[in-house]
Amino acid sequence: MAWIGKVGGGILGLIVGGPPGAIIGAALGHQFDRGAGPEGLRGLGYNPADAGIWSAADRQRLFFETTFYGLGALAKADGRVSEEELDSARTVMANMHLPPAAVRRAMDCFTLGKGQDFPLQEHIAKLRLACRSQPQLLQTFLEIQMDFLLGKAVIGTGERALLLQMARTLGVSTLGLTHLEAALRARRAFRQQRTTSTPQQTLGGAYRALDIEPDASDAEVKKAYRRLMNQHHPDKQAARGLPEDMLETAKERTHEIRAAYELIREHRGMR
Repeated sequence: MAWIGKVGGGILGLIVGGPPGAIIGAALGHQFDRGAGPEGLRGLGYNPADAGIWSAADRQRLFFETTFYGLGALAKADGRVSEEELDSARTVMANMHLPPAAVRRAMDCFTLGKGQDFPLQEHIAKLRLACRSQPQLLQTFLEIQMDFLLGKAVIGTGERALLLQMARTLGVSTLGLTHLEAALRARRAFRQQRTTSTPQQTLGGAYRALDIEPDASDAEVKKAYRRLMNQHHPDKQAARGLPEDMLETAKERTHEIRAAYELIREHRGMR
């Protein structure tokens, strides 16, 4: 489907920036269509002949470092690193409950990532190769990058373009990235609604957090819950190779998913 990137990019651009954004998004999607496959990644360091050389420790180290390289690059994508972006990066680290040594390592990677000539896409291509048997880790990587951007008041054009490029390198479609952003926004909204909104408003947020409609059957609710728990449960993520220092993120995701499910289950009287 050589058209999916262009269509998806155009839709995302239209939502974000109107007709001009649609043009930019379609252009970025075209680049995705051209370069999403393994052949398109060869120039970024992806080599299928290297399959099998990554140990679990290699994968964990690469995931950790590339995560913060990416955050640094996103912070600099619009030309300068603002205090708001530094605060957002600190929030990401705080939510992970990183120990002091890991914080220092993360900040070192963040600083390298925002360097003008830093080869970010080469590192991301290596991450894709290292995680070829654990694609859920690649989604987790993108979730952390997106969470960083959602911690800001406004996401800039340069930041969106860079995130789309990261997704392309990882083999994630523009439509997939759009869906991921919607899911993360829904979970953030649900988190806030639990303390500030009426029960009925919170219930609507719970359905969105599970990525289902309010008229979904009980079986569909349970299926969505199990799917998301399988994706995010810290035990599952640890088995896939998520670094131990970053498992707190998985715990928080699991907590939100379980809270949304329990609210729906109680409202429906499900067993």
